[in-house]
Amino acid sequence: MKTEFTDVSETQKTVTIEIDSSVVDAEIDRIAQGYRKVKVPGFRPGKVPATIIKRRFRDQILHEVMHGLIPRAVEEALQERGIEPIDTPNVKDVALEEGQPLRFTAAIETVPLFDPGDLSTIAATKTHVAITEDAIEQTLQRLRERAGKSEPVEGRPATDGDTVVVDLVRQDASGPDRHEGVSIEIGSKANPPGFDAHLIGVGPGDEKTFSVHFPEDYTVQEMAGTDVTYSVSVKEVRRRVLPDLDDEFAKDVGEFDSLSALRDRVRTDLQAEAEENAARQLRGEVLKQLAERITFELPASLIEREIDRRLEEFARQLMQQNVDPRQAGIDWGQFREAQREPARAGVASALVLDAIARREGLVVTEQEIDQEIERFATRAGRTAAALRAQFEKEGGIGRLVAGLRREKAVDLALSRARIS
Repeated sequence: MKTEFTDVSETQKTVTIEIDSSVVDAEIDRIAQGYRKVKVPGFRPGKVPATIIKRRFRDQILHEVMHGLIPRAVEEALQERGIEPIDTPNVKDVALEEGQPLRFTAAIETVPLFDPGDLSTIAATKTHVAITEDAIEQTLQRLRERAGKSEPVEGRPATDGDTVVVDLVRQDASGPDRHEGVSIEIGSKANPPGFDAHLIGVGPGDEKTFSVHFPEDYTVQEMAGTDVTYSVSVKEVRRRVLPDLDDEFAKDVGEFDSLSALRDRVRTDLQAEAEENAARQLRGEVLKQLAERITFELPASLIEREIDRRLEEFARQLMQQNVDPRQAGIDWGQFREAQREPARAGVASALVLDAIARREGLVVTEQEIDQEIERFATRAGRTAAALRAQFEKEGGIGRLVAGLRREKAVDLALSRARIS
């Protein structure tokens, strides 16, 4: 077998391969033998001459020869040169005839071997985590807001912060639009400009008609510069009452004996969340510096594959929120292009992590694979055995191992980096 490699770029290569005619003819004869039992008019089964078989089933036989010889030849040529393709080689210009050598060209995308460099030269900063009393109080106030109850207002008219329940008729150029039992919070940012002033002071049984002018720079363009008349009939005025911040409130929130215990739990949760964010930021900074160590042009297929993965993940998140990705009003072409640079950075950091794993001899054990599958299964509400079977069927074990190996490479980089 003759091979001739051409370096198109650091990541793209072509190889022209020629397989000797004796090998080609032997493969044609072998495959033709399998057609000897096929019924051919004028011949008994198994007695059809080889020349007749080759002529009658020429296209099928040559097709099988190509699919038998070409992949093996490409694999052998790449192994001899120590090249690992990142995708299936693109075979073209195939020339195949009996009595002639088999010639073809294969285009290959690969990642050149490179040294990820000295990890101790990475310098990153980890954010200092300090939970303030003000942050704890804000969280407690949010818990109070969540536990608040709406109660009727008696003995006074509506004021800022109250909720007015009304029957409402909205009149603009297109005609009247009626609504019953509408709850309007006075002071809400969603209310039209100047709307709240007309509700201050109203009470149950009051009726009122007023007009609102929408300014020229109003955010809703179709409403800008228009006038709308509202007629309201007040049915009820309500206010939101928050519980006292005391031991009883803590017991209602959860299994806490006192407000002090709830406060301690809030502090612990905020601390854990802040430390997780700090660790995520540190990890991102280290990965960014690792990605910058790639000096060659990244293979286009890897970038496109990563973009596809990001789009699929986003679409899956939409479906989990009961949103049809096709009806979400998203310009997917624009969204795809917006993912190109993040995808490029993700591919670059992954390649460096793979290089670190190879250089440092990082391996993933069966126990670690089992633990990761168990973690995924618990999150998905499935058994580990069923999830493993699915991974094995879909070829997902390899991706799982690659991900775990990269995590080990990240941990190693973090352990050697200079963190301040």
